[in-house]
Amino acid sequence: MRFLIHLVAESEAGQRVQEITRLERNELHLENIGLSLQEAKQLLATLQAKIVERQVADYLETQRPCLRCGQVRGLNGSHPVRFQTLFGNLELRSPRWNHCDCQPNPAKTFSPLSELLQEHVSPEHLYLEAKWASLISFDLVAHLLKDALPVAATVNAAGARNHLHRVAMRTEAALGEERGSFIEGCPHQWAALPPPAPPLTVGIDGAYVRDWDDKKTHFEVIVGKSMSEEGPSRCFGFVPTYDPKPKRRLFELLKGQGMQMNQQVRFFSEGGSDVRGVQQYLNPEAEHYLDWFHLTMQLTVMGQYAKRLDATPDKRDEALKLLESVKHYLWHGNVVRARDKLDELQDILDQEGMAGENVPKLSKALDEFDAYLVANEPLIPNYGERWRNEETIATGFVESAVNQVVSKRFVKKQQMQWTKKGAHLLLQTRTQVLDERLEATFRGWYPAFRPAENETRKVA
Repeated sequence: MRFLIHLVAESEAGQRVQEITRLERNELHLENIGLSLQEAKQLLATLQAKIVERQVADYLETQRPCLRCGQVRGLNGSHPVRFQTLFGNLELRSPRWNHCDCQPNPAKTFSPLSELLQEHVSPEHLYLEAKWASLISFDLVAHLLKDALPVAATVNAAGARNHLHRVAMRTEAALGEERGSFIEGCPHQWAALPPPAPPLTVGIDGAYVRDWDDKKTHFEVIVGKSMSEEGPSRCFGFVPTYDPKPKRRLFELLKGQGMQMNQQVRFFSEGGSDVRGVQQYLNPEAEHYLDWFHLTMQLTVMGQYAKRLDATPDKRDEALKLLESVKHYLWHGNVVRARDKLDELQDILDQEGMAGENVPKLSKALDEFDAYLVANEPLIPNYGERWRNEETIATGFVESAVNQVVSKRFVKKQQMQWTKKGAHLLLQTRTQVLDERLEATFRGWYPAFRPAENETRKVA
């Protein structure tokens, strides 16, 4: 059996029929039912080349006559233009024509195809590379595309990385200017706004990835998630030592969730200085809290030191009891009494008979924790009261966001190394992919790119 596949192109000039490929099927076996992957890839590559060839030819025909007087423009040479698609790289002939003399022009010649193809990578190609490179390693992206599609053999990990960076930098360029405060209007104007939606809950945390430039060190990555009762959640991430617009980034994300100036926003964070700075002055109704999980995590570490103190059982029990008192007072938002108990514990460590390597470790941890409480005292509420009122006191969803955004792609277990720029740009596309926003971003750049589902239904 023989199958002939033809391409029929219909236009105002008439109908053109071209043979694309022939398939032979003599004896039918399980393995040759339908198209093989290689045949499908070859078919797509040939079909793509023929369609683009016809589209370009028709486009150039419409551009050849002068739009004002209709005179056919003279040819002044040509040059090749390479266009990368998911179905192979195409080399197109781009003619350069003389401008018509019927009107003055600053240039003598122009190239309509070069003006059309200002980008030499198709949006579909750029989108898929950016999407998959946000989820898996650059090398795996190249292998995946080569296995499934008739892309050019030159597709590689470096190309996938560069295309992801291009997409991320374009989204970065669309961000407005950074400001110290994004609170807009005055109380009178806020009162006139429509009734606000339920509060937004924002959790922010930090993670660390290995530095490419100094492989013995790590740099911090800030990751967060915004939860809304009336819409999908949104995640974000950035490298604070690289990003010049962290507040703008978070503000635009909240604004995209419909945040109004009269809407309550609850920020929960681990209390770091970078985090405290980025969440301030975004909303006049904002509430800022220290995440209970991070408090108890530090107390748990100090408890482990106290259990291993080289001291009498009575001293160890007293140290552990004081740490429980610290936790109790912090649970009720009493920072002053909690710090008093820290001082009492420090006095015990300074007594004679307290020795061993865990004494200086616990002493240092107590000093650091005390400084941590002083810096974050305004963020420490009465957790017990909030818990009894069924209000949020910890952000477990942020821990899952850190794992989802950072750990699973930056592969902490394999000790992958990143530049600050590379990590920051990857975070921008990865968060969009995880939130299913990347396609909408491309549609904003290329209006005809993958029409939205409701638009497709209207056409149908």
